[in-house]
Amino acid sequence: MTHPLTPAAAWAQMQEGNRRFVADEPRHPNQDVLRRKDLEAAQHPVATLFGCSDSRLAAEIIFDLGLGDLFVVRNAGQVIGESIVASLEYAVAVLEVPLIVVLAHDSCGAVRAAIDGTAIDAAPLPPHIWKLIAPIVPAARKVLAESGGTTVAEIDSELVGREHLRNTVHDLLQSSEIISNAVAEGRLGIVGANYRLAEGAAVPVITVGIDEDADTKGTVPATKEGSE
Repeated sequence: MTHPLTPAAAWAQMQEGNRRFVADEPRHPNQDVLRRKDLEAAQHPVATLFGCSDSRLAAEIIFDLGLGDLFVVRNAGQVIGESIVASLEYAVAVLEVPLIVVLAHDSCGAVRAAIDGTAIDAAPLPPHIWKLIAPIVPAARKVLAESGGTTVAEIDSELVGREHLRNTVHDLLQSSEIISNAVAEGRLGIVGANYRLAEGAAVPVITVGIDEDADTKGTVPATKEGSE
């Protein structure tokens, strides 16, 4: 069964919910007993959200959604890994979601740890934590090189977070044929957004396959960069 929403329509619905959340006018949809019973047999989420595990990023709350609306996958720093890709592929191939939202945020602890870990005299981190955040390090090094800085203290963590977000979207397309094919066929869009903790706004940084013309199908559409 094809999902009734296009990638653009799914993102528009999420943006509208986020606007209500920012304006302190939430509707709290799909959070009652009837909705719970309706979902007993199957789920048809609006989108998949791959985000950081930070407790301040409660996905259904910040997008004013409810039960069955989001298929959520999270880890610290929203870092691509085998289990993450497999979960997202399940959402695309089986649940037929039209949209993946990759959600980063300001003041990310994983990003900060990756930046601090680039210092020559950095204290070693526990191996599992270092393995998780290591994919963020290239973003930190790129930002440092482009800024002309020489020390960790000169690295802008917000710039690193957005660079890592772009890398994550690109890595996802490169690592999954299921996902890249769905984007190329116009069935799936991807939005990389940054959540502003103080404002509550999810601001798009990079989009793929959103509002693309029909004649682009068959190839992965070019990415669009936001202005944040």
